Amino acid sequence: MQRLSRSIISHRAAFAQVVSANSLYAPVGAGWSAVAQRRHKSTDALADELVSACDELLAAGKRINWVFLGAPGVGKGTYASRISKLMKIPHISAGDLVRDEIKRGTELGARMSEITSKGQLLPDAMILDILKGRVEKGIEEGERGFLLDGFPRTEAQAEELRKFTEVQQVMNLGLREDILVEKCCARRVCKECGKNFNIADIYHPGDPPIVMPPLNPPAGCEDKMEQRKDDTEEVVKARLQVYKDNSVPVEEFYRKSGMLTDFEIKSGIPETMPRILEVILGIVRATPK
Repeated sequence: MQRLSRSIISHRAAFAQVVSANSLYAPVGAGWSAVAQRRHKSTDALADELVSACDELLAAGKRINWVFLGAPGVGKGTYASRISKLMKIPHISAGDLVRDEIKRGTELGARMSEITSKGQLLPDAMILDILKGRVEKGIEEGERGFLLDGFPRTEAQAEELRKFTEVQQVMNLGLREDILVEKCCARRVCKECGKNFNIADIYHPGDPPIVMPPLNPPAGCEDKMEQRKDDTEEVVKARLQVYKDNSVPVEEFYRKSGMLTDFEIKSGIPETMPRILEVILGIVRATPK
C-alpha cells in the first residue's frame, strides 16, 4: 500500500509541476482556473483507477508488456515514463539504451553515433542485442513487465522482438508533422542531471487549436542545457521520412493481431494525460485475468 501511495503521489506531483509552470494553466497570482482544476482532478481519478486495475492484473500473475509507437518527437518517452510508473513496470526506451551505449564510449557506441548523426536508423542487430539484454535482466530481477518506446520501427524488428518476449498491447501516438519538426528541434537535455526538456512554445489555431506550452528546465538546469547533435531540422526531417517509410508495416503487423490502438495528440500534456489514461484504463480493464 505504501508503494502504491508513493506511485500516485509521484504522478500528481509531476502533473502539478507541468501545469503550474505554464501561464495557460496557472495564471500568475490567481492560482489555477476552474477548468484547470477540473482537469487535474479528472487526471488524478483516472490515475488512481489505472493503478488499481494494473494491480489486479499483476496480482493475477499477468505480465504487462506494452509498446508505445510514434514518430520521433511525438512524446513517446514523456507519456511512457509517466504511465509506466502508474502501471508499476519499467519504462524501457530504445533511444535511451542507445544513447547510454554511445555515452559510455564503447566500440558499439561509436558505430551507433556515426550512423545516427546522419539521420539514419541503426541496424536491427545492434538494437536487438542491447534490448534483449535489458529485457532478460528485468525478468531475472523480477520485473513484472515493461513499457517499451522507440522500438520496433520495422516489421522485421517486430518479428524479431516477439522471438524473445511477448507484446500484449501497442499504443500508436500521432502528431502533425510540422509540429513534430518544431518539437524535435526544441528538445534539450540537462548535461548534469540528464533530464529532458522542450523549449518549443506551440500554438496553431484551429477547432480546437493545438496548444503545447514549453517544458522549461528549472533554475538549476537552465545554464546546463544542450541540444542533441541529431536534432537539427535537416536531420529531423530525414529521420521522419525514414520513419514514415517503415511505420505502416509495423502498425499493420500489430493491428492484424488486435493489439494496436491509435491515439492522436492534439494538445499539451495537461490536456492529453486524462485522454490517454482513459483509453489505457479501458484496455487494461478489458484484459482477461
